[in-house]
Amino acid sequence: MSRAIRVLLVDDQALFRTGIRMLVASQPDLEVVGEAGDGSEAVAVAASTAPDVVLMDIRMPVMDGIDATERILAAADARGAARPRIIVLTTFDLDEAATRAIRGGASGFLLKDADPEFLLAAIRTVHAGTAVLAPGAMRELFQHFDSRPVVPPQPAAFATLTARERDVFLLAARGLSNAEIAGGEFLSEATVKTHISRILSKLGLRDRVQLVVYAFEHRLV
Repeated sequence: MSRAIRVLLVDDQALFRTGIRMLVASQPDLEVVGEAGDGSEAVAVAASTAPDVVLMDIRMPVMDGIDATERILAAADARGAARPRIIVLTTFDLDEAATRAIRGGASGFLLKDADPEFLLAAIRTVHAGTAVLAPGAMRELFQHFDSRPVVPPQPAAFATLTARERDVFLLAARGLSNAEIAGGEFLSEATVKTHISRILSKLGLRDRVQLVVYAFEHRLV
């Protein structure tokens, strides 16, 4: 039997942490290994418990979830340890704070009122190496970045993509899965996965969530 996924809960509301702990602990493949009430405490607890996945609130006293995300990942890198996957949780729709956390290394974004089954699935998904976005976050991204008055110049790195890579990039930026891209472009899923890997490497991005944010920041979709 495989080891349970180790989860760290970070939120300044004890009642919210209690509810999430009960939900996570009810799953045989998940284990809560620690809790923290602010970002500074989260950094210390993450170092001592080595979680696989961190559920991270954005807005907290002492240190917010953005700084905590960056410090937890930097500390893991300094130790030569595996980076935990961090899912940002917020009561607000996708905004600059959430996108900053994603740029800082978070693997996903969820609203606190997400369906419990979706939250559990998100934990398993990011642990498996795939990023997650809350339902409706694509629309929020579009509205957030499209409201800016100045259109940013197309980044030089984007010009290094081949025509096929650009096609795959745009489809991935719209939220399509590898299987959906493969079906629409008449490619194998393995080929799509290879294209995605090359795109991330060329653009200096970590995962598909960063790809989506990159696309909307530069108004490429």
